[in-house]
Amino acid sequence: MKSDPTGGWSPQSDTPGNPIKAAQAAMRPGLPKRFYRTAAVAEREGAFQLLLDGRPARTPGRNAVAAPTQALGEELAAEWNAQGAEVDPSTMPLTRIVNSAIDGVAPRREAVIADMAKYAGSDLVCYRAGEPERLAAEQGTAWDPILAWAREALGTQFFLGQGVVHVEQPAAALDAVRAHLEAVASPFRLAALHVMTTLTGSVLIALAHAAGRLDADGAWAAAHVDERYQESLWGEDEEAMLRRAAREAEFRAASRVYALSA
Repeated sequence: MKSDPTGGWSPQSDTPGNPIKAAQAAMRPGLPKRFYRTAAVAEREGAFQLLLDGRPARTPGRNAVAAPTQALGEELAAEWNAQGAEVDPSTMPLTRIVNSAIDGVAPRREAVIADMAKYAGSDLVCYRAGEPERLAAEQGTAWDPILAWAREALGTQFFLGQGVVHVEQPAAALDAVRAHLEAVASPFRLAALHVMTTLTGSVLIALAHAAGRLDADGAWAAAHVDERYQESLWGEDEEAMLRRAAREAEFRAASRVYALSA
């Protein structure tokens, strides 16, 4: 992180094209002191720009931090106003995702879509346990509605397999997912979908959630059926739970960015 004498400011990121790596790179020791009093949002040139003491905040790529809607812009400002004596980017997931949308997704749209589309070839919800029976039933309860949504919304069928043996999906199914992603015009929504896809391991979960078939609770639960089953047998691991909580916060932030970007 660094301040800029020209008046712009941004959390630093080594990998702005990847929302997850950007988030990880931003979480470094040695946090800077808060250098501004208030954050606000102002409409400028059709976007809602984040201002720190009246000066434009900037992304790591030196672009203006600007949201497509006032609602998202106000939540960005609230995230900055919530900072204490130091500015901690690990508590600013909305800002990280918006920065990624501006610096990483907008100029690399096709690469980001391709990265998400490849998940359809080995999507989490297509790989089922043959046993134990209880786990298989829980997977079906969580994942069958997602595949039903895919049939309705994408007009295609996905094949199921057991265990870790790769299942070749129909080309029509892969093409349908890519076409669905291509129809998402907003780089902010694409960035949010990318975060949700990589965190869940499932582009179908991300798309079903974005379409309103699953709420955030349901989408996150669907992505962790296997883990929850193992925890029911062996108990919870504290470190694993902390890691999952951090990832869940990122997922919910991405869900929020998607919802507020249109």
